[in-house]
Amino acid sequence: MISINNLTIEFSGRFIFNDVSFNINKNDRIGLIGRNGSGKTTLLKIIYGIEKPQFGIISKPNDLIIGYLPQEGITLSNQFLFEEVKSSLTELINIEKQVRNITKELEKRNDYESEEFFNLTQKLSEITHRYDVLGGYNIEGEIEKVLKGLGFIRDEFWRPSNEFSGGWQMRIELAKILLKRPDCILLDEPTNHLDIESIQWLEQYLRNYDGAVVIVSHDKTFLDNITMRTIEISMGRIYDMNLNYSEFIKAREEQKLQILNQYKAQQKEIEQIERFIERFRYKATLASRVQSRIKQLEKKELIEIEEEDSSEIVVKFPEVPRSGALVVSVNNLTKSYGEKLILSNINFELNRGDRVAFVGKNGEGKTTFTKILAGFEGYEGKIEYGMNVRIGYYSQNQADLLDSDDTVFDVIDKVATGDMRTKIRSLLGAFLFSGDTIYKKVKVLSGGEKSRLALARLLLEPVNFLLLDEPTNHLDMVAKRVLKNALMDFGGTLIVVSHDRDFLSGLTSKTYLFKDKTIKEYLGDISYFINSYSIDNLAQLNKSEESLESYKSEEKVFAGKDKIAREEQKRLQREISSANKRISKIEDEINRLETEISNLEEDFSKPAIINDFELMNSKVTTYNQLKNQLEEKFNEWEALHNELERLKTTIDS
Repeated sequence: MISINNLTIEFSGRFIFNDVSFNINKNDRIGLIGRNGSGKTTLLKIIYGIEKPQFGIISKPNDLIIGYLPQEGITLSNQFLFEEVKSSLTELINIEKQVRNITKELEKRNDYESEEFFNLTQKLSEITHRYDVLGGYNIEGEIEKVLKGLGFIRDEFWRPSNEFSGGWQMRIELAKILLKRPDCILLDEPTNHLDIESIQWLEQYLRNYDGAVVIVSHDKTFLDNITMRTIEISMGRIYDMNLNYSEFIKAREEQKLQILNQYKAQQKEIEQIERFIERFRYKATLASRVQSRIKQLEKKELIEIEEEDSSEIVVKFPEVPRSGALVVSVNNLTKSYGEKLILSNINFELNRGDRVAFVGKNGEGKTTFTKILAGFEGYEGKIEYGMNVRIGYYSQNQADLLDSDDTVFDVIDKVATGDMRTKIRSLLGAFLFSGDTIYKKVKVLSGGEKSRLALARLLLEPVNFLLLDEPTNHLDMVAKRVLKNALMDFGGTLIVVSHDRDFLSGLTSKTYLFKDKTIKEYLGDISYFINSYSIDNLAQLNKSEESLESYKSEEKVFAGKDKIAREEQKRLQREISSANKRISKIEDEINRLETEISNLEEDFSKPAIINDFELMNSKVTTYNQLKNQLEEKFNEWEALHNELERLKTTIDS
C-alpha cells in the first residue's frame, strides 16, 4: 500500500535515516518507537507528504487517503463542534449536494420515458448506494458515538470548536480523522490529551479499524493493546518485527545480546590474527601463511554494534523529612468557577506514606483538586495539613515558574546536593538534555523542554508530600522509567494524576475516581481499579442513551430572540435534510419497482410463459402486487414533497 524506499536524511553530520526501506500494508497495526529526536515525527510527516526526503522514494497509490494527527498545531473554525466534525466528511457532503441537485432537476421534469430522465435516476441510484456504503444514513449517529467515545458530552456538541482548549481541539481533530475512514491513519502521541476511558475506547476502535494504523506513542500499554508490528528507529537504522511493543523489546534485547557476543568473538579472532601477522611478518618461511592471514582479515565482514548509550541513571530523592502521621485532611470541600460547579462536598484524607492515583475523564476536577491541595487554588470548605508537611508540586504550567535567565544546567545545579552534584549531566541526559543544550537559557526552551526540566528539578527537592499532574506527557520510555524508579523509592506521600496505565501500575496503592463532581476511593493500583471498577461506562460509550435525532429536535435554550431564531433555522434545515434523504430512498424503491414491472411486461409476450398457465398466473399476481406497491410509493413520495415545500416556505419566511 505504502512503500518507503532507500530513505536517507542527514542533519548536521548525523543520519536521521540512512538508506531505510519498509512497507506499510493494508490493515497493518504498527508501533513506531525510538528515543525523542530519533526521527519518528519526521517519518510520519514524510509519509503524509508535508516533508520531503533528501534521498529516497515514497510510493503510494494516487487515490490513497491518509489521515494524520500531529502532536500540535491544530487550528479549528468557529463552527459548532458537531458541524466542525461533519464538515470534514467531504465525500458525504458532496454526495448530499448531488442528491439535492438531481432531486430538484427530477422535480422539474415530466419526461419520465426519456433517456435523460433515466440517466438522472440511474446516477441518483449510484450515488445513494455510495452514500450508504460510506455510512451516510447513519453518519450523525456515528459522529455522536465517536465524540462521546473521545469524552465529549452532548451539551458540548453545539459549542464553537475554537472555544475548546488545545487538548480538546486535538480530540476534535482525531474524531474528524476517524470518521473520514482513511486507508491509513498516522497518529503522533494520540494519548497525550486523553483520559483512561477515552484511551480504552480508542484502543477498541483502532483494533477493529478497516485500514492501516501507524502510532507513535510512549504509552506501552496502548501500544501493546493495538499494535501487531513494531518498527524502532535507532541511530539512523530501523528494526522491524511482527511483534507488539513488549514482545519486540524482549526480542531486541536478545538480538542485541547475540550481536554483542558475535562481535566479541569476532574481535577476539581479529586480535589473534593480528598478533600472528605481527609476530611472523618478517619470517620468510611463514610468509605465505602471513599473506593468507592478511587476506583473511581484509575479506572479513565486520560485525557492527549500536553505539547507542542505553544506560539509565539511577535517581534517588533527597532524604525525606518526616511528616506527621496525618498528611492532609479535607472536609466538605466545594469548588466552583463562577456558576460552574467543579467539585461538591469532597471529603478526603491521606496518611504518611500513602501513594494515590487520581483518574477520571478530563474536566472532572482532578487537576483542580491537585492545585487546591498544592495551595494554588481557592476553595470553600476546610483543609488541614499535618505537622512538618513539605509540598512538592508539578504541573505542565508549573514549568513557567522557572527563572527564564537561568541555563538548563543552572536550574539543576541550584538544587543538587551531595552525590547528585556529580551526576547533573547524567540526570539532564535522562530527561533528554545533552551536549550544548544544557547551556540553553530557559526562555528559549519549548513547552515540552520546560516541563521536563521542571520535573528533573523536582526530583532533587527535599519534600515529603509530592503532587504530580500528568508528569509523563513529554517523556520517552527511558525517561519514564527513570522517573518511575525514583518514585518507587520515594519515602514520602504521593499523589499522581495520570492516564498512563503502565506508569501507574505498581506505583500507587489507592485509586480515586473523579466523576460527577465527587470522588470515590478504590483500594489497589490502576490494574486493580480497572478490573474492579464497573466498566459498564466504557461499554456504554458505544451506545446512545437516546437517538441523536431526538436530541437534536429538543428545543435549545439560548439567551435572546436571535439565538432562538437561529436554532429554529437549524432545526428546520435538519428536517429538510431528513426529508431529502427519505425522498431519495423512496426514489430508489420506485426505480427498483418500475424495473421489475418492466421485466414482467416483457415476460408476458414470451410464448413459453404465455403457454404455461400456472407460471403466467403467478407472474400476473406478482405484477399486480408490484403495481400496488408502486402506487403506495408514489403517494409517499408526493406527501414528502408536500412536507418539503412546507418546510422550505417556513424557513424562507
